[in-house]
Amino acid sequence: MSFGARAVIRLDALHHNLKTLRDAVPDARLMAVVKANAYGHGLETVARSLDADSFAVARLEEARRLRAVGVKSPIVLLEGVWDAADQAEALSLGCELVVHSPEQLAMLEQQDTPACTVWLKVDTGMNRLGFAPEDAEAALARLRRLGCVEDLRLMTHFSSADEVGNDKTRQQLDRFRPLATGFAGDVSVANSPATFGWDEVRRLKDDLGFAGHQWIRPGIALFGISPFEGRTGDDLGLRPVMQFQGRLIALKPLRQGDAVGYTERYTAERDTIIGVIAAGYGDGYTRRFRDGTPVLLNGRRVPLAGVVSMDMLTVDLGPDATDRVGDIATLWGDGLPIEELVPYCGSLPYTLVCGVTHREPG
Repeated sequence: MSFGARAVIRLDALHHNLKTLRDAVPDARLMAVVKANAYGHGLETVARSLDADSFAVARLEEARRLRAVGVKSPIVLLEGVWDAADQAEALSLGCELVVHSPEQLAMLEQQDTPACTVWLKVDTGMNRLGFAPEDAEAALARLRRLGCVEDLRLMTHFSSADEVGNDKTRQQLDRFRPLATGFAGDVSVANSPATFGWDEVRRLKDDLGFAGHQWIRPGIALFGISPFEGRTGDDLGLRPVMQFQGRLIALKPLRQGDAVGYTERYTAERDTIIGVIAAGYGDGYTRRFRDGTPVLLNGRRVPLAGVVSMDMLTVDLGPDATDRVGDIATLWGDGLPIEELVPYCGSLPYTLVCGVTHREPG
């Protein structure tokens, strides 16, 4: 099949990563975070393939899309809802609501709503969403008085779990501890880095003795990408789900001193052969990549040479290149972990995968 640039989404790798995450905290339930179009991997494709205990999204529209393709599992709205109409729709879709503000709590109290599951979010130091620990007990009491709240749960979110050894995570756990100790319902604190990096998280239920289930809620790790700087998914036993590829569409001899592309940023230091690959920032390969960024072609890494265009990029194949038009280059994936590309563009793996525009199940 003809294509220029594409992201092949490997479902076997996705299944492997799900099992690896379950094995990391064997007694926990798993909430698969699939917001932002499943981190750029395709919301519907990913959710229909994953045997997760629930799914987490940021916005109501994402929940609509999941139900539209037949996903029956619980869906958690991480940002909650902001008006009565959205609340009614969310509950009609069987969503679990995160309540993180006095306004959301008051809206639940004011509406005649069906029985639902509510996660009270506690702000233990992220300082973004959630009730302060000193206000959370009163919020819990108000929620317990509501007949519509059938299942009441607790969650918090760590700001620095990707920095293993940073005491901020332990401080956040200490703020959360009084609320969660002996709590009657389910509890969730662990995103991807907390799941892999913190023993305190893995033994949370034993330490705090809450009555319900512990939930981990991985996001980026599901897709085979490490949440830790300087480590790849392979280091954690994960496999990259996305194989971002482009086709070699032209070979061009270049003489020493010739410049390539817009702004003539790259100038050949020797006679060489330039390869033109049908992929660019219109496909999600950021223009911020600098010269020397590796591209994998026919088993070897070749350097980006020149400014990335909207739908093309150029690489220096070397004077003795034997590559042929039609060959497939890997922009990131097996053999070229996306984590290794971060220093070449000053971005994050999250940003790169979320920016890809064309993806196919594979």
